Amino acid sequence: MGVGKQAGQAGQTGPAGQARRAYVGSFTAAGGPGVVVADVHPRTGALTLIGATDAVPDPSYLALSPDGETLYAVSETPDGAVAAFRTTPGGVELAGRPVPVGSAPTHLALHAGHVLTANYPSGSVTAVPLRADGTLAPAPSSELKHTGSGPHPQRQQAPHAHQVLADPSGRWAVGVDLGTDSVRVCALDGGELTLHREVALRPGSGPRHLVFHPRGDRAYVLNELSPTLTVCAWDAVDGSLKPLGELPVLVDAPDGDAYPSEVVVAPDGRFLWTATRGADVISVIALDEAGDAPRLTATVPCGGHWPRDLAVDPAGRHLYAANERSGDVTWFTIDHETGLPTRSGSVPVPAASCVVFG
Repeated sequence: MGVGKQAGQAGQTGPAGQARRAYVGSFTAAGGPGVVVADVHPRTGALTLIGATDAVPDPSYLALSPDGETLYAVSETPDGAVAAFRTTPGGVELAGRPVPVGSAPTHLALHAGHVLTANYPSGSVTAVPLRADGTLAPAPSSELKHTGSGPHPQRQQAPHAHQVLADPSGRWAVGVDLGTDSVRVCALDGGELTLHREVALRPGSGPRHLVFHPRGDRAYVLNELSPTLTVCAWDAVDGSLKPLGELPVLVDAPDGDAYPSEVVVAPDGRFLWTATRGADVISVIALDEAGDAPRLTATVPCGGHWPRDLAVDPAGRHLYAANERSGDVTWFTIDHETGLPTRSGSVPVPAASCVVFG
């Protein structure tokens, strides 16, 4: 079934009786349908596409409000914007005008009554206030500009903020910068973003995305310029991140760039998965009890080409890969004992870029 432009059937219900939805972002400039809405089968994890909207160009990354009523999307264009959508029984509807932020935002997150965006070319993080109804204020309240560079002659000549997220305690905003080989821990007080501390990672590693362990005391940074995972200790009391070691995410790294893209962790904290676009694989990494000594146990095909994003369903039973260049979202059933994903199906989504769950 293709992706239609109009709303379809209502969502199926999960075990708790609540509708289960998946939202997929895509690049409209590359033929993608925009924001795609799908029902999620509660047992098999299969996606059924029910509609899409191209109201905002290039909605490459999405975030859902805790109550599930509002979906936020970056518009990864040269001008750069963030938009809010109302979720409805049949899909999503644009809620208000998109708000300009830094150039080509690649990621966003909700934190302290704001939507934060990571703006790649401009190397900045922007905070856009939320109104009481979940819609966006007409302008950002703050922009924190990164400074610095790295040793890569083409890709690290300037800062490149690639991700921003809230830490599990909700006290800090954490920004990952590929251009400066660093992670910035920030505070958001009175709508103003301020730098708390900057943590240096290995020069030339090119950090792209970070994920926190469910326990909240470890963080794992996936590096794009080298196919590795940096293990870090995280202290939410004083907002400190301490690198502990680095692990290859591929058995044999290619001669050229591998382009790792995303890292996700199981809800029970036993496994971690990474996607690598250049190799078209998902890596399975087992975590020890402390979380300090991850172990690469397997790599499996991603089910398509150029896996830009991974997502694990809230129950930890299924893994989803947004394969950008083959134009599909493929889902896998996760073996509870080994963490190994087995391909279970796919749906066509041209230029797919991310998956989030409601």
